[in-house]
Amino acid sequence: MNNPILRRRASKNAAEAKSAADTKKAKQPAKDAAKKKAKVEAKPKVIIKRLVKPIVLKPRVSEKTYAGAEQLNSYVFEVPKNVNKHDVGYAITAQYEVTVKNVRLANVTGKPKRSYRRGGRYSFNSQRSNIRKAYVTLAEGDKLPIFSAIEESAVADKENK
Repeated sequence: MNNPILRRRASKNAAEAKSAADTKKAKQPAKDAAKKKAKVEAKPKVIIKRLVKPIVLKPRVSEKTYAGAEQLNSYVFEVPKNVNKHDVGYAITAQYEVTVKNVRLANVTGKPKRSYRRGGRYSFNSQRSNIRKAYVTLAEGDKLPIFSAIEESAVADKENK
C-alpha cells in the first residue's frame, strides 16, 4: 500500500474493528450469565399434544388372557395392522384413562384351511384372516373393566353357595 489515503483508511478500519471486538468481549460474559439465569428461571413446560387416529381396540377374551390380566396385569387386544406401539398406548390411555407401562405387538398369520365342495368336483383353499395382537401391560394398581362381568359372576356364585 503505497497510497497514503488507503493506508489511513486501513489503519482506521483496523482500529475500529479492534475496539468493537474488545467491547463484544466485555459484554459477552454478562450476556452469557443473563442467558443462563433466564434458562434456569424460566423453563417452559413441554406439553406434547398427539393427534391420535381413532383405533378400534377389540379385547381378546379367553381363559389365557384372563389369567394374564389377573397375574401380570397384562391385557390382549386385536388392533389394525397399520398401527404401532405408540398409537396403541395412546389409544388405551385415552379410552380407559389408565397408565400404560409396556406394549408389545405380534402379527399372527391366519391358518390355511381347505374346503371341499360336495361331490368332490372342486376343492378350493382358503385362509383365515391375519390379525395383529397387542399385549398391553398396565402400571401397578390400574385395571381395565374387560373381565369385570366374569369377576362379578364369580363373586355371585360364591355368595350363593
